Amino acid sequence: MAGESDTMIREVTAAAYRVPTPTREGDGTLTWDGTTMVVARVDCGDTVGVGWTYADPACVGLIQGVLAEAVRGGDVLDTPARWHAMQRRVRNLGRVGLVSCAMSAVDIAAWDAAARLRGMPLARLLGRVHDSVAVYGSGGFTTFDDAQLTAQIEHWVGDKGIPRIKIKIAEGWGSAVHRDLARVARVRQLAGSGTELFVDANGGYTVGQAVRVGRRLAEWDVTWFEEPVSSDDLAGLRQVRAAVDADVTAGEYGYDLPYFARMIGADAVDCVQVDAVRCGGYTEWFRIAAVAAAHNLDVSAHTAPNVSVHAAVGTPNFRHVEWFADHERVEPMLFDGGLDPVGGRAAPDLSAPGHGMTLKEADAERHRVA
Repeated sequence: MAGESDTMIREVTAAAYRVPTPTREGDGTLTWDGTTMVVARVDCGDTVGVGWTYADPACVGLIQGVLAEAVRGGDVLDTPARWHAMQRRVRNLGRVGLVSCAMSAVDIAAWDAAARLRGMPLARLLGRVHDSVAVYGSGGFTTFDDAQLTAQIEHWVGDKGIPRIKIKIAEGWGSAVHRDLARVARVRQLAGSGTELFVDANGGYTVGQAVRVGRRLAEWDVTWFEEPVSSDDLAGLRQVRAAVDADVTAGEYGYDLPYFARMIGADAVDCVQVDAVRCGGYTEWFRIAAVAAAHNLDVSAHTAPNVSVHAAVGTPNFRHVEWFADHERVEPMLFDGGLDPVGGRAAPDLSAPGHGMTLKEADAERHRVA
């Protein structure tokens, strides 16, 4: 066991890296041409923990400024205390949004450091209830042509053997419903009847549109209808939920516990999506999962697969991890130690301390933007 002086947080630093996408990508309400990862390091001397978020480079200043001041000098083994110190310090900044993303990166890095100091895998420190968890392949961007869509489905289902896939719909804020449905039909044909099919509208439909589309989705046995309307429209989510067969889900834009309490209390969703690199990190993840469990709801991990799995195996009411195409590509580019979802399941590496991921400094430096 490390001595007290070895467990003190000496410094917190951060850097941002941007990796261009192979082609312009889009969903129902947004397009992008790159993925930005902000990496936080919690330095305890001989041991350094690493965490990250997918957000604007502005998070670098937040991490190295106000958040570093909040946790510097504290004992990293008392990780929840460090999280609450950050929570108190950001009162006048506003917790929701970039502040929460920055907190998430620091919290994950602190938990990683705590596990490394103990010489144990992070999943063991957090505690496991599952040996492995289900994953689903996610991408199917609205900007893809037929060849690109086909290649991605073949990658998930054929190469990786993942029996669950998700594509984007609600192209152009719901202005191309005919193409949305044609793409769903195409993916069902490509994936076969033995593959679970999910869709994500990213809040692009009106309530009426979402109900009409949702009823059509039953023709292709779609079982997951993500953000059919804006996740801020809790009444609308509840209306769609009552009218369609697929599970209605949301939560990826939840940045704090009260957001999830409102969504769950409104009976708005069948499954709660939690994003470890947005919601406030592992510390907040488990509080959110407990609220969901109290309402007999499962949670699902939104993106950031290589850090999500470690919390997922410790969550009793857990459904699956989103193996998002952009993050599947970026995380192995910048880190060693990534997990492989072959066969449709993922498990932490119990032979490696912490989350097992090591930043490839030279490779990452080429992409550094802050």
